[in-house]
Amino acid sequence: MDNTKATEYLQTLLNKKLCVYTNDSRMFHGDFKCTDNECNIILSQSYEYRQPTPNAVKAAAESSSGTSSTGTLKVDMTSRFLGLIVVPGQHITKIEVDGL
Repeated sequence: MDNTKATEYLQTLLNKKLCVYTNDSRMFHGDFKCTDNECNIILSQSYEYRQPTPNAVKAAAESSSGTSSTGTLKVDMTSRFLGLIVVPGQHITKIEVDGL
């Protein structure tokens, strides 16, 4: 993809909701504002989501022992509002666009 097409594509993503996954298993969800040559991404109105801790998974497993017939366990991710953030490009593993 040449620079003109890449720039046009990024412009279509401006103000769209993105899910940005990082190599430390966090996920950030917010409005895409800009990027740079190092692939850093700026999100506004963003939330951070974290995987549940091993202790939370263990506690959920103990509290639901014998109640799940499928053998699956549901544990919610923890979240917090961050606002305007920069996600460093070197830590990004995956990016998804919401609503396409």
